[in-house]
Amino acid sequence: MRAKVKGSKATQLSDRWQFPERTLHVVDIENLAGAGIPTLIQVSMVQDWYLTRLGFGAADQAVLASSHLGLINTALGWPHARYRVRSGRDGADLELIDVLEHEDVARRFSHVVIGSGDGMFGRVAESLRDRGVRVTVVSRPGSLAAALAQAAQNVVYLDF
Repeated sequence: MRAKVKGSKATQLSDRWQFPERTLHVVDIENLAGAGIPTLIQVSMVQDWYLTRLGFGAADQAVLASSHLGLINTALGWPHARYRVRSGRDGADLELIDVLEHEDVARRFSHVVIGSGDGMFGRVAESLRDRGVRVTVVSRPGSLAAALAQAAQNVVYLDF
């Protein structure tokens, strides 16, 4: 009998196969909309574009983050998601990074889509990739940080 070493890459990969193939979408809606407080129309446009190009499976999960000022428009414009709220500098980013770092994402999801161009996601994206998770980044043209682009296996630009 082969002993399992807790935390080894083999253990992490074998544990994930207990779950079906699915994607976690983490979206900084302020970043993708290009607005500190996105309007309902902006959120709806981003959601329509995003779902048309990236799709959304029955087992997938979406987590959107914004400041408290943008929460209502976010929830109305992109329903059926989980919402995280933090105001202040980089608040939405920090909420999404908290999800990626503390919710056992690498074991539960085979693919993560990061909807942001912010460089602070680079380290967590690289960590997920190193643990066998496919990482895609969605960003606005001209606002993708090099560190995040390097960590992703695929980059998709908003083109509306």
